[in-house]
Amino acid sequence: MEEIILFLISYILVFLMYQLFIVSRAKKSKNKKEPLEVLYLKKLYKNLDFKKIPYNQLLQLIALISSFDISLIVSIVVNINNFILEIIVGFIGIILLILVSYHLIYLFYKKKGMIKND
Repeated sequence: MEEIILFLISYILVFLMYQLFIVSRAKKSKNKKEPLEVLYLKKLYKNLDFKKIPYNQLLQLIALISSFDISLIVSIVVNINNFILEIIVGFIGIILLILVSYHLIYLFYKKKGMIKND
């Protein structure tokens, strides 16, 4: 039960931070400086048509997914008693989870037909 509470609290806190520092700044940005997460998606998945994707929806989806990833890794790492093992599991876990999560975002938009028709 404690793990679930830890997960929920960390998820809410990370999500609020994403909303405050990433989403709201990206919406207010006049020079359209995009968050690193969006740049990563654009670089990795070149066939996604970002003109069709609603930018605010993409930012919200990234905030939801990234908050989940971070909270899940925090919940897992807290239960490990060895510091070196915590660092290794946290580092490898977050990289793998980010790769899988952003691929799922790609598949979500691909299924919705947000692909370039070359």
